[in-house]
Amino acid sequence: MENLANLKNRWVHFKLRDIFVPPPQEVLEELHGEDILQCRVVGFTERGSAEGTYVVVEVDGLRNAVIIPIAQILGVT
Repeated sequence: MENLANLKNRWVHFKLRDIFVPPPQEVLEELHGEDILQCRVVGFTERGSAEGTYVVVEVDGLRNAVIIPIAQILGVT
């Protein structure tokens, strides 16, 4: 590793999961919280809750499916 004095004002690379402060989830939300994802619906919750019905979607690049409120779907193609 370079001398610490030589690192100041330099660009570095790191993994998001290695962030110490703030929590990585907070960083992701700030950077990408307004991004719109295109996903494929693969299922529905068995029944709606007081908040409404939810859909199960697959997102390219994610290992696990994601559950979102159906009311938050912005469009269908």
